[in-house]
Amino acid sequence: MANTPNESARIGKAVTIKGEVFSNEDLYVDGALEGRIELPAHQLTVGPHGTIKTGVIQASAVVILGTVQGDVNAQDRVEIRKDATLTGNIRTARIVIEEGAYFKGGVDIAQASPSG
Repeated sequence: MANTPNESARIGKAVTIKGEVFSNEDLYVDGALEGRIELPAHQLTVGPHGTIKTGVIQASAVVILGTVQGDVNAQDRVEIRKDATLTGNIRTARIVIEEGAYFKGGVDIAQASPSG
């Protein structure tokens, strides 16, 4: 889970992106990203230096080690790790909030999408 898979896109610490991001592979963000993010069947990982300001994140799974401001919709799970910050609403089938994480918002637990 903590390792970045071989087939993944990476946004480094020195990169800032403003706009919409659509990807058909996993995405690891350790820089700054402002805008909508859609990874319909893949995982978004926000690294410890990552900062995301968005209206909506849409992904299969979201793992947060950095800072996210915006709503998170994940078909499978959302993990907010120690020292991470999430301000926004969550809609997911499973959620993990580690001790030391900060979360402000609402949670809607939905049934997982059937695999197909």
